[in-house]
Amino acid sequence: MTTRILPAVGDPEAARAMVTLLSQLPDAEPAGPVTDSTALIDTLARLAAESVGELPEVVLVHERIGPLPALELIREVALRFPAVGVVLVSSDAGPALFSAAMDSGARGLAGLPLTYDELAARVQAAAQWSTGVRRHLGRGPGEPTGPGGTVVTVTGAKGGVGATFTAVQFALAATAAGRRTALVDLDLQAGDVASYLDVRFRRSVADLAGIEDISPRVLQDAVYEDRTGLALLLAPADGERGEEVDDRAARLVIGALRARYELVVIDCGTQVTGANAAAVELADVAVLVTTPDVVSVRAAKRLVRMWERLQVRKAEDTTMVVNRWSKHTEIQPSLIERITRTRATRTPVPAAFKELQAVVDAGRVQDLDNRSVVKQALWSLAGELGLLTGPEGPAAAPGAAPSSAVAVRPAGAVARLRAGDRGAFGPWRRRGREG
Repeated sequence: MTTRILPAVGDPEAARAMVTLLSQLPDAEPAGPVTDSTALIDTLARLAAESVGELPEVVLVHERIGPLPALELIREVALRFPAVGVVLVSSDAGPALFSAAMDSGARGLAGLPLTYDELAARVQAAAQWSTGVRRHLGRGPGEPTGPGGTVVTVTGAKGGVGATFTAVQFALAATAAGRRTALVDLDLQAGDVASYLDVRFRRSVADLAGIEDISPRVLQDAVYEDRTGLALLLAPADGERGEEVDDRAARLVIGALRARYELVVIDCGTQVTGANAAAVELADVAVLVTTPDVVSVRAAKRLVRMWERLQVRKAEDTTMVVNRWSKHTEIQPSLIERITRTRATRTPVPAAFKELQAVVDAGRVQDLDNRSVVKQALWSLAGELGLLTGPEGPAAAPGAAPSSAVAVRPAGAVARLRAGDRGAFGPWRRRGREG
């Protein structure tokens, strides 16, 4: 979180010393000092006219500011700009002045000469107070005013089934349809969204962990605005930092994103963690991606049953996307639907990796040709799932048949799966009958 600080100090030497110390604070953004009370009020009024979000979080008022006395100036700022945290800087740090400063509306008192530790503590406390006030004053510009945006999670049955590619294409389709969309990478240790879009980033979702009050300004600092129009909240570059994002942090982050964006697409990876389990639980649409082979379908089965045991999500409330489908595949979507008790989408995604290899290797999946049958299928799926506001995207991929129209061939891999229903898939049979 970046804290914007505006010093108000008339003495040039004191101003230089204050700005030097402020520049050493982590994530501090000190502005040039204003030299008198009139300049301070005028500056704050100009910023407030644009929006509350443009105001600095903290104003430092030096005891020798003029022409208004410091306490009167603090009272004026507190009355006119209640979202600003004011800290008085004075050589008198006694209890009488402290009480008078608090009565005037200050959020702290720092003694002169200034020390790093005291200044950091006072600025941090005032900034946190300011952030909380702004949240309760109302939404920032550009935020939805309705009940909140739609959250869709995309989870892979196992690694390599195409979950990240699917999530990215869903988000790109929604953006192309005019929806304000955020794409979140909650594959916290091995997230590849940044690699797929050729993004170099500084902040990640881990930077929001531990923040109790994720204001629009805090969220904006962590989100990367991509040239595609997507707002990206990425997994940490250092995988071990993923442990900082627990289920509580995930809920706070998703709530903040839902309040600001029309659609939030979350890549949950393949491993079950507290963070992505919370995301799946909160999702309006939970997508599970598999490929039509025995290993992937069994992995999908295990994952769905784990969600049920953990009371994260019921199988029937999960949407199954079958990737790399072919009419010649022995395992068809209708069989996967019956085995997992999920709801298969009408449009499976065809197997056409040669179309994708060049853009995936270049980290430019946003440049995938519109004639790609994979892109057509995924964008159609986005419409089928209600992620688009306009018509339901491009036509379905040539040759793609709804799962209900595809015959199931009881041979080879299918026979293995059916045998698995009595063995490895036995728990499904027992629990399924019990409800």
